[in-house]
Order: sequence, then C-alpha cells, then structure tokens
Amino acid sequence: MKINKTNAARLLDKAKIAYVLVPYEVDETDLSATHVADQLGENVEQVFKTLILHGDKSGYFVCVIPGAEEVNLKKAAKVSGNKSCELIPMKELLPLTGYIRGGCSPIGMKKQFPTYIHQSAEQYDTLYISAGQRGLQLALSPLDLIKEVKGIVSDLL
Repeated sequence: MKINKTNAARLLDKAKIAYVLVPYEVDETDLSATHVADQLGENVEQVFKTLILHGDKSGYFVCVIPGAEEVNLKKAAKVSGNKSCELIPMKELLPLTGYIRGGCSPIGMKKQFPTYIHQSAEQYDTLYISAGQRGLQLALSPLDLIKEVKGIVSDLL
C-alpha cells in the first residue's frame, strides 16, 4: 500500500528529520488517542494529541499532550503567558489550522503558533503524533519534534 506523504511529512523531509509514517484503521465513532494506540499496538502514553487553545492575551497556541490525558487549562494559560485560555470550538479547527479533528498535526499548520509539549515526551525515544490526516501517524524522536515546531517543554497536565 502506497502511503501518500502529508504536508507534515514533507516539512520533516525538508528539515532532514527522520520519521516513519504509520497507518492505522480509523474509527469515525472513536477518534481518541487510546483507539489510535490500540491500533498501533503502542503505549497510549507515547501517542500524543494536538490541541489548539486560545488565550486571553496571546491568542492561539498549541498544546501537545499524552493522548489519554486532559490539558490543565490553568497550567496551559500560565506557561503561555495568559490569565485564562480555552480549547477552540471544533468548527474553528479546519479554517485555523488546515486540519480536521482526529487529524491535527502540530507540524505544518497554516500558521506556526506557539507550541507547548508536555514534559513526559522527553522520556521516550519515539513519539506518535498525527501526520495531518486521519488514519496516519508520524513516529519520530521527541527532540526532533520539539526542534521542528520550536516547542516549549512544559507541565500541561
């Protein structure tokens, strides 16, 4: 099966960052990272999800956190220099990032937003993040991800 490269994969190629595209079966009724981890046969702690938030001062920013967790809005606001923040409404995701729910990658959004990556990422050799479409994950080194998105490692949970 030929896997078409996503924009996120092309950006990693350009940056000369090693990665593997990993396909999985999509379940439209379950877009959770837990489902993705089960499909990949991987630890859900290594499958990270990408959330877009809006802060009262900074505007939009990105949090990349372990898939089974929920972002702590107080901590996210603090690390991003905001008093408060909230997850953006689902309908804003595609126009803002170019990605749909269940296929939002921290790499290759329409605009580069400040990106915060949960500190647990650094304990793994390989992380899984969305490749920018449902049914496809990127496996890469957390350090390469941090470098590519100019990520700030923080406690977000």
